[in-house]
Amino acid sequence: MTDIDRPENPVVIAGARIFDGETWHDGKALAIGADRRITGIADPRELPDGTSLLTVDGGMLIPGFVDLQVNGGGGILLNDRPDAAGIATICAAHCPFGTTALLATLITDTVEITTRALDAGRDAAQRQIPGFLGLHLEGPHLAPARHGAHDPALIRPMTDADLRRLTEASKTMPVLLTTIAPEAVSGARIAHLAEAGVVVSLGHSNASCEQARAAADAGATMVTHLFNAMSPLAHREPGMVGAALDHGGLHAGLIADGIHVDATAVAIALRAKRGPGRVFLVTDAMATTGTTLDAFTLNGRVVYRRNGRLTLADGTLAGADTTMIASVRFMHHAIGLPLGEALRMASLYPAQAVGKSATIGHLRPGARADLVHLSDTLDIRAVWIGGSRVFTAVPSAQDASFS
Repeated sequence: MTDIDRPENPVVIAGARIFDGETWHDGKALAIGADRRITGIADPRELPDGTSLLTVDGGMLIPGFVDLQVNGGGGILLNDRPDAAGIATICAAHCPFGTTALLATLITDTVEITTRALDAGRDAAQRQIPGFLGLHLEGPHLAPARHGAHDPALIRPMTDADLRRLTEASKTMPVLLTTIAPEAVSGARIAHLAEAGVVVSLGHSNASCEQARAAADAGATMVTHLFNAMSPLAHREPGMVGAALDHGGLHAGLIADGIHVDATAVAIALRAKRGPGRVFLVTDAMATTGTTLDAFTLNGRVVYRRNGRLTLADGTLAGADTTMIASVRFMHHAIGLPLGEALRMASLYPAQAVGKSATIGHLRPGARADLVHLSDTLDIRAVWIGGSRVFTAVPSAQDASFS
């Protein structure tokens, strides 16, 4: 065991350009304390006594990605494996693509499966599964008219029992997020959820702009996969898209694969979004991530993987076949965003959307040491979660672990 391997030793990582979430730093090193939190960005020639030096070969050190909508990975969906082992498999499948914190996402299902998923979230939090940030329940309280790939037979309005189940579960994990349609959940219940610490996101809805704004005023703070499965922006009825862009209190997830949303619409949305809410990246990833699967099942229906698309037999999109690093590349290359802004959309902005930016989404002092070593061509070289290396693309003698 080297000095770098001993968790009691502070570590300084040098040899790469550093993006701390706001600013680029050249010729500096990333300092990590013995508690595996970032302590600062330092001159690598001025190491405090007892500090271990890890030198990487060029590229850049960036904050780990935060993905708030991950339905599956590693060959499984959370719907099919609603337990801590299933969550661990999903988290592990996304690590090689730079994701260091994610919300395991349950697509609309039965009360029994939903309850099992909430129990799994509690267990995953207790076990401190690397990469697990919490749960996202996408449904079942949605609008049937905008069901998308969700089974309409399982969609239903929220009951008092559902409300109690969510508010109790929110106490057991770092983040509990639920996507609801204002048509299916009253403003009073949205307020109750928000007061209990549940992050309420609007989606799969045919709501008017006025209805969506009222839900935001009641306590909803997010919009799920902007543009998809929601009332569109029109000149007389701005719909949910209009509310998402114009209401400053709403953050909006975006699937940036060039399939779910046209590049022109993405660029318009970024220019139009009123702050402080931001547009951030999500993958909406399914079981295929990290595998060669060409098909899987969702609520008993086959989803096909073809030419970068995941679809039901009728052509309905069913999640996305993308990763966070692929989304960053799309935003940088296809949309033309500066790399720093594309990286913020994958790390800082989603962390802010769920109130966790004190400790994740950046590399400033106090943050957990969740980071990615990225090549100049935007390929993942290594990933760390909480100071422990969880992925290495090409092992090197210089790249000793500091786990």
